[in-house]
Amino acid sequence: MLLNREVRGRSVYRVLLIVPWAVPAFVSAFAWKFMFNEDFGFINQMLRGVGLSGVSWFSDRWTALFTAIVTNIWLGVPFMMVALLGGLQAIPKEQYEAAEMDGASPWQRFGNVTLPGLRPVTMTVVLLSTIWTFNMFPVIYLVTGGQPAGETEILVTGAFRAAFEGIRDYSLSATYGVLILSVLIVFAAFYRRALAKQGEVWW
Repeated sequence: MLLNREVRGRSVYRVLLIVPWAVPAFVSAFAWKFMFNEDFGFINQMLRGVGLSGVSWFSDRWTALFTAIVTNIWLGVPFMMVALLGGLQAIPKEQYEAAEMDGASPWQRFGNVTLPGLRPVTMTVVLLSTIWTFNMFPVIYLVTGGQPAGETEILVTGAFRAAFEGIRDYSLSATYGVLILSVLIVFAAFYRRALAKQGEVWW
């Protein structure tokens, strides 16, 4: 919302938020792994700087999941920003002017003009981001490494390890692939049904 307004330095902010998109995913994954390093990581250094003890990020399931989620958000922000910003700019300004003339507050304009106008874009973004998250191999493999004890593995990394690590079990890897495809097909079907109820089917 802020980047859609005429604010000073808006172009600079937009470029900075797109930077993660320009950096290869594996480079970003390595950078975040280093920042979460228990001994030398920037985040633990900050915690120690304010008097707190460092966190062993990859020794607990929930903290390891937190590192993966933060990295995935970092990688997803540019796409989300571009998509939602395009949706905001596609909403006719006349609708905001009419709502303001009718006495609508900023929150009312947001709830009754902005959100409905963003609905088609938002649903598309949700579908694509879900598909990409299911296949976000670099985040798990390079950041958490599946630690601790494989508790942060996802289906994609499971398929890779089954096929290329230890005793190579290609049948198990293929099963993982079919399972991933099945889950995404089911999700896409429910997504399409939701769009159909709103009269917004586009495929």
